[in-house]
Amino acid sequence: MNSGLKRLRQATYNTTFMYNVRMLIAFTGTAFVPYLLDYQLATIPLTLGVVAAAISDIDDRFSVRLLNLIYTYIGFFITAASVQLLFPYPIAFAIGLIASCIGWILLGSLGRRYATIAYGCLVISVYTMLGVDLFEEWYLQPALLVVGAAWYGLLSTISFLLFPVRQLQDQLAASYNALGGFLYAKSNLFDVDMTPSSYQQSMIDLSMENSKLIGLFNNLRVALLTRLKGDRGQKDTRRSLQYYFVAQDIHERADSAHIDYQKLTKVFQHSDILFRFQRILSIQGKACQDLAQSILSRTRYTHNKRFKHSFENLRLSLEKLRKDGLYDQVRINALFALYQNLKSIDAQLQNLETERNLVLDNAQQPEHQLKDDDLKGMKDIVVRIKQNLTPESVLFRHAIRLSIVLFIGYVFIQMTNIAYGYWILLTALFVCQPNFNATKRRLYLRIIGTLVGIIVGLAIIYFIPSLEGQLVMLVLSGILFFELRSKQYAQATAFITILALINFNLDGSAFAAGFPRFIDTIIGCALAWFGVSFIWPDWKFRRLPRSIRRALQAQCQYLAEVVTQYHQGRNNALNYRVVRRAAHNTDAEVASLISTLATEPNIDSTQKAQAFEFLCLSHTFLSYIAALGAHREQIQDQEVLDLLDQALDDIQGALLRDEVPDLSAQNMLQTIRQRLTQKESNENDQKSLIILQQLSLMLSILTRLSMLKQSLGHEPSEDGTEFASL
Repeated sequence: MNSGLKRLRQATYNTTFMYNVRMLIAFTGTAFVPYLLDYQLATIPLTLGVVAAAISDIDDRFSVRLLNLIYTYIGFFITAASVQLLFPYPIAFAIGLIASCIGWILLGSLGRRYATIAYGCLVISVYTMLGVDLFEEWYLQPALLVVGAAWYGLLSTISFLLFPVRQLQDQLAASYNALGGFLYAKSNLFDVDMTPSSYQQSMIDLSMENSKLIGLFNNLRVALLTRLKGDRGQKDTRRSLQYYFVAQDIHERADSAHIDYQKLTKVFQHSDILFRFQRILSIQGKACQDLAQSILSRTRYTHNKRFKHSFENLRLSLEKLRKDGLYDQVRINALFALYQNLKSIDAQLQNLETERNLVLDNAQQPEHQLKDDDLKGMKDIVVRIKQNLTPESVLFRHAIRLSIVLFIGYVFIQMTNIAYGYWILLTALFVCQPNFNATKRRLYLRIIGTLVGIIVGLAIIYFIPSLEGQLVMLVLSGILFFELRSKQYAQATAFITILALINFNLDGSAFAAGFPRFIDTIIGCALAWFGVSFIWPDWKFRRLPRSIRRALQAQCQYLAEVVTQYHQGRNNALNYRVVRRAAHNTDAEVASLISTLATEPNIDSTQKAQAFEFLCLSHTFLSYIAALGAHREQIQDQEVLDLLDQALDDIQGALLRDEVPDLSAQNMLQTIRQRLTQKESNENDQKSLIILQQLSLMLSILTRLSMLKQSLGHEPSEDGTEFASL
């Protein structure tokens, strides 16, 4: 009995399992309730309503969740009713299609909630086109679509009430899991067998892991913020907030670079010291992933006892290196600083469970607050929409592009009267993404998935002729679609195609719709490709100059805040965390842009090589700043403070104003190196040594970073010729 209860409890901790149970109930209801009522045709809009509602589902606190559901149902009904009423009038329908597409997409500028609801409304509009002739009454299909959406909304709300912090815990666990992956990637930089090419690849891999982690941190911050607004002292929410702050601190320390790792591996190639650092980073990565598992299973995290022994051996090895005097003491000092940083990470992990009480009792302190990016009123709404009413906005470009693609598809359908032609619009809607690479990837997967889905779906209908059996397969297909849609797009497309064919078979047209659906998919994919290639093409290299400038500006702001805290004292309040997050967000954006350059046309090999070199140097520069930030506290050495101020001014001049570093910068670098040499035996001035070492590292790559920025920073011409082929 106890073992059975334990297994049941473990099953409820499995988010994937519980989500699949929810979808099982949802699709079973839409499939079999009409069957029992002898109104099987209603299954089609009810099922499509569930699909659209699940796509539009938003994780939020209870009161806002209810508002989201109301907005969603109103939007669904207005959209579906408009399609039904305008459908007999092609000109009015075409105008409405363009206007609604632009309007819904630009609504996304107001925030994630509105973007998700808007996308669901776009999906509902095409679903309504597919079934516009199913019912005689104009209002019946819109009403059934909303009923299907409301059925799913009821199930998702019940699930939320039963497990109110489940999605928050999932995001927290995903963040710690990605943090572990970041630490693993960082450990590869201590590989003594690295070649220059493998080092660059390791830096690229680290940047990609950092980009992934920053994205998860951003999602987690939004989830925390929305729950803290409606918090009534829930310990789980405050505990998650503390975990978030600890993860951010670990990330800043893990991302720190105290020395040039490539040179370090050559200097200590025949020593065990780098292996010891690599091992500790690896087991810290494993510890973060163990912590993620503890969060999911709601068990207490136990810190690995191996850490104490590993750190003790590392300390002894460092002291031996210092006493031997065989290596440059500047490098030994940098290794000691790295050792202290890893010890701080270890302390964070070890004390995580006890430190949560700090947030529970002091949640209103400045260091425990999050920046609220939500709308503040009508003025804020107007400002955000205006900001996106420009070709510079990716959202605006996508809105215009997708509306033109859908318009062309609609005109093609009207001119050819192609069978089941509105699948063309549905395919174009799902495949056409804001950038070329995401669209290109989906094109191939959509076509393959649709072909497989048609073959398997028709086989199911042929070999399982009974209505009951087909409804069971419809339910299973719906569950598998949602299970795979964010993991395996081709497989998910296959299952949604099977669901669609079984739906069509409810009015006896599955075999007639099979081949046309495949042809429509190819046409829709071709339209999507045409859109991203010729209608305001959003090649990522076009956005690279702006992204580079934003990234370097954010890094300079981060450095300025760090320098301020060396003058005034350590402060982890909101402003510091905002500028740090901005620096990492823009760094992640640059990494994402550059990582996909190889798949884009119109970029030469020289530009590509420079872009990847910039990615490595930019992330290295950010790591040097992060090391300064990790050790920040007020110092009294006025000469070091003056050097910090001068270095900040030179760095801002080189990276923001394209000023060529002059002799003063070179003299300052020489002064710093002399100070490092003079202080090599002064153990009471470790903070100053760390600062001087980091300044030396930043200034040593400043000239090359500035040159790459200027080389890659030329804006491509925007003369409007993208529309020439239209």
